[in-house]
Order: sequence, then C-alpha cells, then structure tokens
Amino acid sequence: MPDGPLIVQSDKTLLLEVDHPRAEEARRAIAPFAELERAPEHMHTYRVTPLGLWNARAAGHDAEQVVNALITYSRYAVPHALLVDVADTMDRYGRLTLEKDDEHGLVLRTTDRPVLEEVLRHKKIKPLVGDRIDDDRVVVHPSERGHLKQELLKVGWPAEDEAGYVDGEAHRIDLDQDGWSLRPYQQQAVDGFWHGGSGVVVLPCGAGKTLVGAGAMAQAKATTLILVTNTVSARQWRDELVKRTSLTADEIGEYSGARKEVRPVTIATYQVLTTKRKGAYTHLDLLDARDWGLIVYDEVHLLPAPIFRMTADLQARRRLGLTATLVREDGREADVFSLIGPKRYDAPWKDIEAQGYIAPADCVEVRVTLPNSERLAYATAEAEDRYRLASCTPAKNPVIERIVKRHQGEPTLVIGQYLDQLDELAGRLGAQVITGQTSVTERQKLFQAFRTGEIDLLVVSKVANFSIDLPEASVAIQVSGTFGSRQEEAQRLGRVLRPKGDGRTAHFYTVVSRDTVDAEFAAHRQRFLAEQGYAYRIIDADDLT
Repeated sequence: MPDGPLIVQSDKTLLLEVDHPRAEEARRAIAPFAELERAPEHMHTYRVTPLGLWNARAAGHDAEQVVNALITYSRYAVPHALLVDVADTMDRYGRLTLEKDDEHGLVLRTTDRPVLEEVLRHKKIKPLVGDRIDDDRVVVHPSERGHLKQELLKVGWPAEDEAGYVDGEAHRIDLDQDGWSLRPYQQQAVDGFWHGGSGVVVLPCGAGKTLVGAGAMAQAKATTLILVTNTVSARQWRDELVKRTSLTADEIGEYSGARKEVRPVTIATYQVLTTKRKGAYTHLDLLDARDWGLIVYDEVHLLPAPIFRMTADLQARRRLGLTATLVREDGREADVFSLIGPKRYDAPWKDIEAQGYIAPADCVEVRVTLPNSERLAYATAEAEDRYRLASCTPAKNPVIERIVKRHQGEPTLVIGQYLDQLDELAGRLGAQVITGQTSVTERQKLFQAFRTGEIDLLVVSKVANFSIDLPEASVAIQVSGTFGSRQEEAQRLGRVLRPKGDGRTAHFYTVVSRDTVDAEFAAHRQRFLAEQGYAYRIIDADDLT
C-alpha cells in the first residue's frame, strides 16, 4: 500500500500530513482545485468544492488530472464515489455556453438538451431568457448576460461565456520595455487572461500585478478603466503606467474623492463609485463615460457588492481581476467567478519565491499571556468586546518593543486595527503613525520617506493593507487584525515580500494573546498562507531573544 501524505475522505475533505516528505509535492498538486480549511501544526484539512473544480476546469485542468493527483498522493484507496463526483462536477462546466449568433444575437446553447430543459424551469432563470430558437438554443437579452451567469452557477450549471467582447474605443498603448521585460509568469498571466477573454489572475503581493495589468492593456490597445482600493493606490498605478508604458501623464485620469478626470485611461477608486447621494450611485455614469475596451479590477477580492451589480451590466467588456487571493470573507467567490470571470492564472507563492522574484519569509507567532486582572475582565466581557480586549492588551507593548529593537535599522512596519493602540505604540516607539485620518498628501510623504530610508519604522492601520508599494519593508509586526481575515493576512505578509537587494529573508510577526479569541482568529487568518506553503513558528514571548 502506498505511503502517501494525503488521506482522501468521502465527505470531500483531504487531510495532508505536513511532516511527510512528499507533503509539499502533494500540496502543489491539489492547490488548483482544493481550498485549505484548517491548518494546525501537523495535519492540514482541505476541501474539494464545485467552485474549486470549475475554476480548475476553466484554468485548463481536466478531471483526469484531478483524479490522478488524488490517487497518486493518497495513503489509502480513494473512495470511488468521490472520484465519480469529481468527474461529474467538472463535466458540468461547458455543457451550457453563451454565444453570439448572427441572426439572433446572444444565445444560450447546450450540448445536453435535458440540462437546458432543467435550467429553463427555474423561476429566477426564466425571466432572463427570451424566445426558444430550437431544441438546443434560447435567446438571451444582452443586458442579462451577467445575471444569467450568476443564476446558472447557483443551480450548479456554470455557463462558459464565449460570446466575445466589444473592442471598445481604440487607444494605442505599448509596453516601454527599455531595459526590462515582463517576467515569464507575468507574460503567462497576460496570455492566460487574453486567451480566456476575461477572468482573474492570482499572484502574490510584490509579484508585479500592476505589470500584468499593463501587459493586458498593451494587448487590448483600447481605453481602459482601472478600479482600485484607494487614492494612494490610484497614484501608484499612474506612476507605474507612465514609467512602464507609452502612456503619458496627460492620458491618465484620476477619478477619486479629490479629482474627477475622465481620460483614455481612467483610474477610479471603489469608494467614489460606491458613494450614494439621495439613495443613488451618482458616479455610475463613469462606466458609460467612454466606450471602454478593458476594465481592470485591482484587489478583486475586495470588490464591494455595488460593483458586482454594476459589473453584471458590463459583460461585453473585457474584465481583468487582479488579486493575491481569491478568498473573500463575505463568501462571494461565486460572483467573482460568474461576473469577472474564472481564474485564468494562479502562481503559487513559493514558486515565485524559488525564482527569486519575492523574498523568502520567516513567519512567527509570538504568544503573550494576559495578566490575571485582564483575564478576569476578558472572561466577564460581552462577546463583541473580547477581541478588542485581547488584541489591545498592554502586555503586547514590551514584546513589540523587543522585536523592533531586535531588527533595529531594518525597514519595519507595525500594523494594527485599533487606532488608540496604534497611537500608544507610536508614542512608545517614537514612530510616525498612518491611519485613515491621515491626509493622502501626508501618507504619500511618509511612505516616500520610508522608501528612501529617511525613516525605517512606521506604525500603520489597515490603510496600508492594500496596494501600497513599500518594497524596502523587510519586517512586519502585526498587533491586531480584522478578526479572522485570511485575505488581510495575505496582504500584510505581502508588504514585506518584495525581493531584497541583498537577498535577505523577510520577517513577519504576529503578536497574539493566548487562550483568547485573538489566538483563534490568528489561526483562522493563517490558513491562506499555510495553503501557500508558509509555516508559522509559535514561540512564547518570554523566549523572544
């Protein structure tokens, strides 16, 4: 009997023995289709879901590859029913296709007539389609293209969208590759996206997602709308595009709280697009302001719900989602799949690290013990107050000071959730603090001082989680977070993963209070990074030298 690292169970959970010599090999083989659920020290639990299998199918993996991976690495015989279910589930993708027809316009076509009969009986699908053309085809109104894909996914029959895209208004964009070129994985990501037409590219923080966006723009050679998380990110995108492409600053507009410029390439913030006045989204006209040929969604895992509704109406435009993780804490991964598109390219973080494009990272969880007086307050507190009490304990402060001292002279970020905690730490450490209340101008000034080495320590709130380019940062100390957010953990580690000129290892510390929800949330946050192959060492604060 083979001694594999994987135990495949009939409930579609996969148990991976972390210490097994072939564990890393097995993890890579199952990563395209299985999602990590729990990651304690010795045995990681993955789950196989229909969405995971359909994403794998859309990315070019077939059922045979998935079945082979399970059989190859399984310690025991794989339950036959599970293998049949995997094959059946993946076979559901593509039996329904959205296509363009010269005579009838947009049509839904099936290769399996009973499937079409079944879906047309669903009360939420029936209003989205028009007349029946023949046994295998039905007319779809173009405005319902996105909604229909959402509803078909919900009933377990994801449609492959081959209806094509409008070219949009032409605008010449070339990569200005003087002294540089797209890295091989960036080019593969651009090619995978362009071949698929629309979809999501998953790359680690620091691996150059902006350049993948620029590569897609150079392929489209059309007016482009780029949606980003905040104004600082918008300006970083602008600077990078001016530096890396034929675009000039005059061709790039910023559409944010501060400016309302619409140009051939327009960079808008999610916040301004989702601002309501008198119950209406007043800036939605931006989506129709030009005949966009490409829409880029930066940090697609953070897409606000109203943007999904808008995106449902933009299905004729090419759409590129960029993210470090497809995990969404609101569980709307299915909407990303149906409205932005399936995963077109996914590079494991450790693969990019092995190629030298991101820094290796040492992840350490440092556990502190609450003093007795605080333990009593914690035990008697209301459930909603417990996380704040545990994560803001003053017992963390001397530990954070020791870690900062340990890495003195190295560019260090102290990252947290609660402003009063950050203000106190900034005072103790003699450091500048950046929060949502810090003006964009002041933020940019401080980030620039950090980049140039003028200052080597910053205390930052979650405003620094996303799309902030701080390539020099090599140490991050997380003192509190957004509960159990896996995506936030990925973003925060990403802050220190830019490759270092001297090849040194990055350090990522999480300081948590043991025996509290702080430790529980930390375990949950770490799941995504464990999936990427990062191991957390757990040490006691007293053992920190």
